[in-house]
Amino acid sequence: MAKRNKIIYWIATVWLALGMVSTGIVQLIGMKEEVDEISVKLGYPAYFLVIIGVWKLLGVVAVLIPKFPLLKEWAYAGFFFVMTGAVFSHLAVGDEPLEYFGPTLLLSLTILSWYFRPADRRLAV
Repeated sequence: MAKRNKIIYWIATVWLALGMVSTGIVQLIGMKEEVDEISVKLGYPAYFLVIIGVWKLLGVVAVLIPKFPLLKEWAYAGFFFVMTGAVFSHLAVGDEPLEYFGPTLLLSLTILSWYFRPADRRLAV
């Protein structure tokens, strides 16, 4: 059981990291399509994407490095808040269901990674 949980954790975490890094970089470099078509449509200013992009990259570092369980909890919480915010933002503007796929996938990976994280990556209670 422990081996299965570790495999699930690492698969979810690697995919989560790849998704957050790729979207974070897109947000940081300010790709025109991302800024104009998505963020403005959702009602967010362009500078907001830079903030989110930086926090996504820092969150990936926090989740991947060993130790620092409190920092990891904050990173997972941040990912959860950003992805639920993205889903609800798309809902608010009446986007097509396809627009929900990315945020919903990253939200699912966040929950899986958090749930299956090994004991040495958890807060001691």
